[in-house]
Amino acid sequence: MKNSRSGPCKSKDKPIGPVKKLIGYITFINQPLKQKFLLFATGVLVWFLVIFTISIATLVSLKSRSDSIVGHLIPHDRVSQKIIRKLQGLNIDGRQLVAATGRGDVIKITKDSGTRLQDIRAFLNALGRGGRVNDYSRSEDKFVESFTVRPADREGQLFVKRMAGQMDDVSARLDRLSSLKMEGLKSGKGGGVEAAFKNYDAALSNAVALSNKYSAGISRAYAAASGKIGADLRCSFTALSAILLLATALLVVFTFSISVAVIKPIKAVIGQIRSLSKGEIDISKKISINTHDEIGRLALEFNGLMETIDSMTKFKKIIEEDETLEDVYSRLGAEFRYFGLEDYTVFEIANSQNKMKAAYPPESLVGELSCNPEVFENCLLCRAKKTGHKISSLQYPGICKYFAGGERKEHICVPLMVGGTAGGVVQFIFNKEDLSDYRLSAIEGWTRAAEQYMKESIPVIEAKRLMNTLRDSALKDSLTGLHNRRFLQEYTESLVAGSLRRGKSIGLIMGDIDYFKQVNDVYGHNAGDAILKETAEVLRRSVRAADLVIRFGGEEFLVVLIDVTQDESFKIAEKIRETMEDVKLKVAEGFIKKTISLGVSEFPADTESFWQSIKFADVALYEAKRSGRNKSVRFTKEMWKDEQF
Repeated sequence: MKNSRSGPCKSKDKPIGPVKKLIGYITFINQPLKQKFLLFATGVLVWFLVIFTISIATLVSLKSRSDSIVGHLIPHDRVSQKIIRKLQGLNIDGRQLVAATGRGDVIKITKDSGTRLQDIRAFLNALGRGGRVNDYSRSEDKFVESFTVRPADREGQLFVKRMAGQMDDVSARLDRLSSLKMEGLKSGKGGGVEAAFKNYDAALSNAVALSNKYSAGISRAYAAASGKIGADLRCSFTALSAILLLATALLVVFTFSISVAVIKPIKAVIGQIRSLSKGEIDISKKISINTHDEIGRLALEFNGLMETIDSMTKFKKIIEEDETLEDVYSRLGAEFRYFGLEDYTVFEIANSQNKMKAAYPPESLVGELSCNPEVFENCLLCRAKKTGHKISSLQYPGICKYFAGGERKEHICVPLMVGGTAGGVVQFIFNKEDLSDYRLSAIEGWTRAAEQYMKESIPVIEAKRLMNTLRDSALKDSLTGLHNRRFLQEYTESLVAGSLRRGKSIGLIMGDIDYFKQVNDVYGHNAGDAILKETAEVLRRSVRAADLVIRFGGEEFLVVLIDVTQDESFKIAEKIRETMEDVKLKVAEGFIKKTISLGVSEFPADTESFWQSIKFADVALYEAKRSGRNKSVRFTKEMWKDEQF
C-alpha cells in the first residue's frame, strides 16, 4: 500500500513541462474520451468544410462559365451561322433570278427570297430580344429545329442593328433586281439586270462579312471562357491536392495519438478477458487501472461484470446437478425473490401441441392464473410467445388482451427463448398500489437481472425436457418444416373442443400442386423438393399465425383455419391460389410457375365429424382437379357420391 501511494505523490510533485503539456494537449492524451473524439471529429469536419468550400467555389465558377458558353455563346453562334446560310441561299436565289426565263419563275424566286429575308429578320429579332428561334428549310419545305437564345450583349445588339440595316439594303436591291428582270422579260431586253445583280451580290457580301465578323467574335469569347475553365480546374486541383496531403498527414498523426491514448489501456482489459476465456486466472480477480476517465469506469464495470459472471456460473453449476426440473425452477424462483420479484409463474410451452401450461410454483398448478384460459389451448395467443419479446404492461398499459389479472394488477412476461422459439414464459405480477416511482425504477433493473439467470437456466431446462422435445420432432415434416398428419391426429381433440366451446367454425382447405409429377420427371427430385418447400412458404404467408398448415402427404397440403366466419375459408383459398399463381419457383434451369388446386369445407357447417370434413375438402379438391385445375372449389352435398368415394 505504501508503494502504491508513493507513486502518485511523486508524479504530482514533479511539474510537467510546458512542451510535454502542449504535446499532451495536441495529441489528446490528457483529454477525456469524449473530448478526444470531439476534437478529432471537429478537426475532420474543418477539413471537410475547407474541401467542400473550395469544391463549391470551383463548381459555381465552372457553372457560370459553362452557362455562358452553353446558354449564350453557342446559341448565338448557331444563329449567326443560320443567318450566313440564309444569305447564301439569297445569293443562289439572285443567280436563279438572273437566269429565269419566265415570269412565274421570277415571281416564285422573289417570293422565296422574301421568305428568307423574313427568316433572317426573325433570327435578328430573337437575337436582340431573346426568345425562340424556329428554323425552316425553304428548299426542302420542312421544319429543321427550334431552340432558345438569350438577349445579345452590347456587341451583339450592335450587330443586330447593323445587320437589320443591311437587310433593308438587300431587300431594296432584291426588289430592284426583280423589277428589272420582269421588265426585261416583258420587253425582251435584259438591260440593267446584270448591274442590279452585282449591286445585290455586293450587299449580300457585306452582310456575310458582318455575320462572319460577329461569329469570329463569339469564337474568341468561347476560347477565352474555355481557357478560364481550364485555369479554374488546375487551380482547384492544386489546392485540393495540397489540402488532402496536409489533412492526411494530420489524420495519421491524430489517429496514432488517439490509438496510444485509448487502445493501450484497453489492451489491459482485453488481456484479462482473453485469460478468462482460457481459464488461466480466477474469475473473481479484479482489474486495477489507475485512471479517473472513461477507462476507469470501464474497469469498474468490468469488475462488476466479473462478479455477475461468477455468480451466474455458480448458479448454473448448481442447477446442472439438480435431479428434477422442479428443482431448477425452485432455484430460479429463489433468485427472483432475491431480486424482489415475489409473485411469478413459470409456464411451459409444448410447441408441437400449440399448448401452454403452468409449471411452477406448485400453487400455480391449482390456483387461479393471470392468463385467459384460451391461451393454454392456443399458446400463440400469448403475446410474449408469439413475438419472442418481453411484454410489459408497466410501459404499455393493456398491451395483452388475454391478461386476466384484473385492473389492480400489472404484469411483465419474459419468453424463455431456445433457438429462436419460445420454450416457456415467465410471468411477473405486481400490485398497482405498491408501484411507487422508486419501485417502478427498481423493477426494470430487477427484471433485467432475472433475465440473465433465466438465460443461464434455459440450456438446463431444455436438456431436462429433451425427451418431450424429441417426441415433438416426430410430429413435423422434415422437408417443409410443416406439421404432419400424426400431429393433426394428436391435436384434433383439443382443436375440436376449443372450436365448439367458442362456438366458432374451422375452415379446411385441401390443396394439391397441379402436374407435380412433371416437375420430378423433367427437372428431378431436387427441384420437386424445392417446389414443395416454396409451396409450404406460400401457404404459411397466406394464413394467420394461429392457423395450421399441414403436409398431408406427397404434394398434398391441408390448411386448418381457426375461428373463421361463414364462407371466409373459400376467400382464403382463392388468396392462396392467386398467390401461388404469381410465384416464380426457382429451379436449377431457371424459374418455373406452378398452380395449385384447392378444395374447401367447413366444420361443423358441412358435417359434425371433423375427419369427415377433411374428406369433404378432399372431395372438393378432386372436383377442382377434374374440372380443369388451378381453381378453388367449395364442397357441396351434390359432390358426395357413395359409389365414387
